[in-house]
Amino acid sequence: MTFLGIDLGSRAVKIILLDSSGKVIKEKILGTMTFYRDYTNYIDGKIHVDFEKLGLDREKIDIVSTGYGRNNLKIYNATVINEIKAHVYGAIYQTNLKDFTLLDIGGQDTKIVKVEKGIITDLVLNDKCAASSGRYLENMALVLEITLNDLTNYYKSPVDLNSTCAVFGESELIGKIAEGYKIEELAAGVNYSLYQRIKPLLNNFRSRILVLTGGVAKNKAMQKFLESDFENVIIPDKPQLNGAIGCAYFSMRKKGLCNA
Repeated sequence: MTFLGIDLGSRAVKIILLDSSGKVIKEKILGTMTFYRDYTNYIDGKIHVDFEKLGLDREKIDIVSTGYGRNNLKIYNATVINEIKAHVYGAIYQTNLKDFTLLDIGGQDTKIVKVEKGIITDLVLNDKCAASSGRYLENMALVLEITLNDLTNYYKSPVDLNSTCAVFGESELIGKIAEGYKIEELAAGVNYSLYQRIKPLLNNFRSRILVLTGGVAKNKAMQKFLESDFENVIIPDKPQLNGAIGCAYFSMRKKGLCNA
């Protein structure tokens, strides 16, 4: 028996397959549009996953799904769990920790979860504004005409960007460009402005350890800023796959293969 976790995100679909010992057999990160166009079929008014195209044998896998599209996609005999549970299980599995604050910055939302003794004790979810998500960084990188990977490297001497709206933030950034600020300062300002929006949400979740997941976990500037607030900032080996890993881990627990 193998265990498949699928995180149907708004910006990307993450897929991971574990064997009964927890070893990764297969992993994929696909753009959401690519996934639905190339790896699903529309049958009888419902969207079905094409496992053959994914290179998976449906009969030999136990499937758990989560994410933005979890209720719209038909997966026969699959278990569906909420995103908070998936990401917490993923963080526990990847770090072996039981006491921590989880910060997951995804494509369109931000999740902050307090975990004590392996149990969720508090949480906050910001899914109303793109200015506190990875989409904000994507848009700003386009304005600056640099890659998202390049953007994440800058954290020194950030220019002040005070708009709390992603749309108006772009206009503010263009204004700063016209004022002659260096690209390094502008990029640092973009990263710092995202941090400033998230920091107030973290104030009620003080703990010694912060586990950072989601695509934005790869942002070096965000890591630097958060290190000033937490004694230990941990980034799992597969931060963007964390939700999918949590699904697969949940499946293993369901079958009695994990005690933790």
